[in-house]
Amino acid sequence: MKIIVLSDTHGNYKALSSLVFQHEDADIFIHLGDGERELYQLFNYYPWTEQKFHCLKGNCDYGQDVRIFRTLVLDLPYGHKIFAAHGDYFQVKFSTARIAHEARQNQADIVLYGHTHVSDCRYEDGLYIINPGSLSIPRDGKQPSYVLLDVSEKGVLPNLVFL
Repeated sequence: MKIIVLSDTHGNYKALSSLVFQHEDADIFIHLGDGERELYQLFNYYPWTEQKFHCLKGNCDYGQDVRIFRTLVLDLPYGHKIFAAHGDYFQVKFSTARIAHEARQNQADIVLYGHTHVSDCRYEDGLYIINPGSLSIPRDGKQPSYVLLDVSEKGVLPNLVFL
């Protein structure tokens, strides 16, 4: 299963649409928040994309549409499970301990978060902890980035991709 994880596009429709068309074959796209305007624009222009997206509400998403979730728990094939949140509620700018704890409480082995605009991809105590960074405004001195997450019978393979 091919999953594209992105976050914090902050109005950059060009970056979002470019990524989607680069990975049209993806099974799922997970947007971790702060991108509702360009997501709705994408769904309006290309309605087929909406069925592939799971969208989370970020601290800069103010729309009234309930289509965007605050947290997401997603069962995957081969016994894997994702817990995802934008991250502001879990104070990820200071530590990932709270969001990792919540992921474990939900029996997830993959936790996805955004908000910091800083890419992070590591494995700790049976948990993949992944932040794709920002597709438009990175704050870690690196290029804009996203994550290509491959889940198969062989395991989980996260690949942090810099543009």
